[in-house]
Amino acid sequence: MTATAEVIERGRRVIRMERDALEDVERKLGGEFARAVELIARSTGRVIVAGVGKSGLIGRKIAATLTSTGTPATFLHPVESVHGDLGIVGAEDVAILISKSGESEELLVLLDQLKRLGVRVVALTGDSRSTVARHADVALDAGVREEACPHDLAPTTSTTVALALGDALAVALLQERGFRREDFARLHPGGALGRRLLTRVSDVMITDALPLLSPADTMRDAVVLLAERRGIVVVVDDHQRVCGVVTAGDLTRLMERESDIFPVPVRRVMNANPKLGRPDELASTVVYRMEQHGIMAMPIVDAGGRVQGVVHLHDLMRAGAA
Repeated sequence: MTATAEVIERGRRVIRMERDALEDVERKLGGEFARAVELIARSTGRVIVAGVGKSGLIGRKIAATLTSTGTPATFLHPVESVHGDLGIVGAEDVAILISKSGESEELLVLLDQLKRLGVRVVALTGDSRSTVARHADVALDAGVREEACPHDLAPTTSTTVALALGDALAVALLQERGFRREDFARLHPGGALGRRLLTRVSDVMITDALPLLSPADTMRDAVVLLAERRGIVVVVDDHQRVCGVVTAGDLTRLMERESDIFPVPVRRVMNANPKLGRPDELASTVVYRMEQHGIMAMPIVDAGGRVQGVVHLHDLMRAGAA
């Protein structure tokens, strides 16, 4: 039985090799990558991703990532492509062909057909002198010094690099297209992620019996509301525009410095520059802002600054927005 320390070291060796390979590909990334992003971004068609064996498995993941981040893509098996599946390919599409050697026979047959159809090709290959790389419109260098497999045979390091380059393309395209959190939510409506991204502040905020006071009201009034309305008072003017907020923390600090707090006007205690939310914001965005500033409750206002409701962090968490 192999010693535990030796087994652990084997695992660490693989991770080190793959980490080093990723650092290498990061250093090599240059103008060709920018050209590939531009080529795909300008296309009016889909991205066709193809590869054989382990490269095909990586290709399926890349196609899925592109699709879920706003770049329509599909995986095309090179063998099936010459038995009817080539019909899904259009002249406006861009193909990403993945091959470590760049000489896979099945991929070369597909490459020939794609060029006949006028499809632009991005090669993702470990050999920049290979047939696939030489006949592609753009060739990305996915070469690695060696596989993590001790026999330098099983695709390990090379598939990690290919996957990382696919992710890099997807994220760069996401930003190029201005793909937003709302767009991501639209494409991921199911499960906890969908609930978190689709929930709006208006779905969670409290709109009834709001804890509102005017700047001239006193802390006697505020104390009652703080107790009844979960630790926040919203101070508004005659037009219901937010002037500030008073929280339980403000009350505590006031009690530490004043012996008689009740006659004190709320204008002297309130935070006159509170963090505010909008009803149409994603709830997850407001959660992030509240956590950044240590806020447990936040006034929600319309475009004119008029109070529409109050949202509490605990309610957002119960709604799955955190």
